[in-house]
Amino acid sequence: FPFRLFPLREHGMNLRAKPLTCQEIQAFKKSKEVMQRFIRAYQLMLRFYGIILVNEETGELKRAENWAERFQNLNRFSHNNLRITRILKCLGEMGYEHYQVHLVKFFLTETLVKETLPNVKRSALDYFLFTVRSKRKRRELVHYAWQHFRPRGSFAWGPHDKLLKYR
Repeated sequence: FPFRLFPLREHGMNLRAKPLTCQEIQAFKKSKEVMQRFIRAYQLMLRFYGIILVNEETGELKRAENWAERFQNLNRFSHNNLRITRILKCLGEMGYEHYQVHLVKFFLTETLVKETLPNVKRSALDYFLFTVRSKRKRRELVHYAWQHFRPRGSFAWGPHDKLLKYR
């Protein structure tokens, strides 16, 4: 169950699950075994969504062979978007901010560029983007989204004047 695999410092849908404490997060980060299990859980969920973790160091992702079938599931069932948001937040809590960036960019590419996940687009823009902890990386992702969003004039996730000047 993803809710148990990806604990947070906030309450989720499972009201019986207690939020993590900062001390628990630090203990998790210090345990090589816990962190390896965390990465395995992440890979498991990615495969469920039709995605493969190509590089554990960088967090680079690609479509799995069964991506088309799995993306149908993502498009049909919006509850997956809540789970993805939770996974993204948990990646940030566990010190995998670089994984957040790759996962958000993957979804922005699939929704805005390749247009394979139209029903995930709003969640990618409204929620996934804003889980990214690094302000600089979040700005880069907002700019990337703006570059590929159509119609560009309807882009509501950043000020157009700043996006035009972004370097």
